[in-house]
Amino acid sequence: MFKRISVLTVCILAICACSGKKSKTDTDETVWPLGFRTDTLFVKESKVESGDVFYKLFTRLGMPGGEVQKLAAVCDSTFDIRKLRAGNKVDAYYCGDTLSPVLRYVVYERDRINSTVFKCYDSLAIWNVAKQVDTVRKYTDVTIKSSLWNDMIAAGASPLLILELADVYAWTVDFFGLHEGDRFRAFYHQRVCEDEVIDILGVDFAEYTRGRDTLYAIRYDQGDNGNKYWNQKGESMRKAFLKAPLKFTRISSKFSYHRVHPIHGVVRPHTAVDYAAPSGTPVHALGDGVVLSAGWGKGGAGNMIKIRHNSVYTTGYLHLRSFAKGIKAGTRVQQGQVIGYVGMTGSATGPHLDFRVWKNGTPVDPLKLESPSAEPIKKENLPALDSLYRVYKAEMANNGN
Repeated sequence: MFKRISVLTVCILAICACSGKKSKTDTDETVWPLGFRTDTLFVKESKVESGDVFYKLFTRLGMPGGEVQKLAAVCDSTFDIRKLRAGNKVDAYYCGDTLSPVLRYVVYERDRINSTVFKCYDSLAIWNVAKQVDTVRKYTDVTIKSSLWNDMIAAGASPLLILELADVYAWTVDFFGLHEGDRFRAFYHQRVCEDEVIDILGVDFAEYTRGRDTLYAIRYDQGDNGNKYWNQKGESMRKAFLKAPLKFTRISSKFSYHRVHPIHGVVRPHTAVDYAAPSGTPVHALGDGVVLSAGWGKGGAGNMIKIRHNSVYTTGYLHLRSFAKGIKAGTRVQQGQVIGYVGMTGSATGPHLDFRVWKNGTPVDPLKLESPSAEPIKKENLPALDSLYRVYKAEMANNGN
């Protein structure tokens, strides 16, 4: 459907544009940000369709086939015509009228920030444009009332911040077990484009409080490509294991030696924690290790992966829908690597992950797993870290002002 940028003047301006004459209202302000005068044209909005290639898209928009080939030839390194993505927005600008439109420009939106402009007449040309992106420092203070997601949004913070906090506290806070009254406060930077948050540039300082306990996280880069988050004592926020192998779900069954089996109706040990999650949810390796097995497990386990992390700990992931590419016995995996996807294979009443931990061959409760800290911050960097901690604490005490 065509959009008219004005009502009466557009028709006059469009005629001027098609004839190559400039109107009296021709000003530099109308050229940017796209690099041509949008107010002299009308636009048709569409999207790249499934199966579209460069030639098919541009001929459908009204460009003669011979000219499309010439345009493709001038794309050069500015745009790879093989990388059109189905679903991406395309704006086609025309002069003339809606009954006999003449294509002048096509704007292909590569992402929320970047677009490519194609000049489709006279001296064919192509150039890239980008929307303005601002980096803004923010402070958030959220107390859990219903859920971290809802309360974070209610506080005016981007949901992307939740993912950042989950990464920072992945080894110390159980995000599946947050309680009403738990509190998160944080300083961070975010990138904003047209009033939309497009990225969180890391959390600078965070404070998580539950009751009388407070966990601090301070970002400090030692320049060694290693850990960047520490507590106020200089201890790494990174542990040997993740707190949980998947994100943002609920615990549907805990570790027990006296659970009534939901299918067989008899009391059986359940030496695992069940995380209810939608089928297909990515499952991550709890820590670095080697895959001992990846296949159909015994006793109703379904698709199962078993990983040996060291001489003490082994973890198991049951009822998976499928395995991640390359996961097989002998594969070395890294902490946080996607190894499979939640399913309900084997004996299962619904999609969930049955997660198990063995310590020296004996089952242990994953929710009570103690994990040693990684290497602490270098001694020579402790004063700088302490200074950051004090500055952020003082600012936070003043409600971020």
